[in-house]
Amino acid sequence: MPKANVNGIELHYEEQGSGEPILLIMGLATQLIAWPPAFVAGLVERGYHVICFDNRDIGLSMKIDAPAPEPRAIVRGLASKRLAKADYLLADMADDAAGLIEHLGLTMVHVVGVSMGGMIAQELAIRHPDRVATLTSIMSNTGSKLHGRPATTFLPEFSKSFLGARPSTPDEALAFGVNAWRQISGPHFDEDELREMIRASIDRDPDPIGRVRQIAAILASPDRTPGLRALRVPTLVVHGLMDRLVSPSGGIATAKAVPGSRLLMFPDMAHDLPRPRIEEILDAIDANAKRSPVSARESAG
Repeated sequence: MPKANVNGIELHYEEQGSGEPILLIMGLATQLIAWPPAFVAGLVERGYHVICFDNRDIGLSMKIDAPAPEPRAIVRGLASKRLAKADYLLADMADDAAGLIEHLGLTMVHVVGVSMGGMIAQELAIRHPDRVATLTSIMSNTGSKLHGRPATTFLPEFSKSFLGARPSTPDEALAFGVNAWRQISGPHFDEDELREMIRASIDRDPDPIGRVRQIAAILASPDRTPGLRALRVPTLVVHGLMDRLVSPSGGIATAKAVPGSRLLMFPDMAHDLPRPRIEEILDAIDANAKRSPVSARESAG
């Protein structure tokens, strides 16, 4: 299995297709196999070299040698960024991604991130602008406490899903995962497809303790709004109007912050990539990639 030793971390990654490189960054406590097959296949069909990887602390990538934060510490972080503590920040995860780009011998790539992956993608564009040809931020936010927070009605489910006791058997973990995805998904939720993905995720990483450290990283990371305002990269922002985990104001704030960005919102999308909308999202990503004045392919090292 391909591994990259970058930024003091061993990352597992996978590649498909050929053409201009496009890096996909997955979200909180979620492995690279969570990208819908139709999403990845659609990018390959559009002529892209698709690169996916497991973020640090999840999947087949390296786990940090540190205890998971206590739930009360996460609650304090939710209440105040000043009180948030973490073993690493989103900036470190962005540096992981930059290291992977260099490891692959590439200079510049298109970058697509969802949820926490969108936050990492934004940070990557801010910290390593010479690595990012175009940016797509999906169902994410700017890190501001004013926008993109979980809906109040979702907070009990958030606590249960991310801070509660973990299942003790694979069957419990499967049921737990299916319910968690159901709670954040919209009307196009496909239980059979998600069940297969969750079962495979459990097989790859039966003890995803890193999820809490990733939450801590999100909470402790600074507001990216000033950095986003300084970006000069073609940017697409995608968000679902039904999103309860990262409220739609997060996408709106992101689009407002990045000069010249484009905002695409769907009334039947929540915190998911609904199958009926995948082709529209891929077309928008492709159109955004074509806005780049520098071809990612031509910029390969």
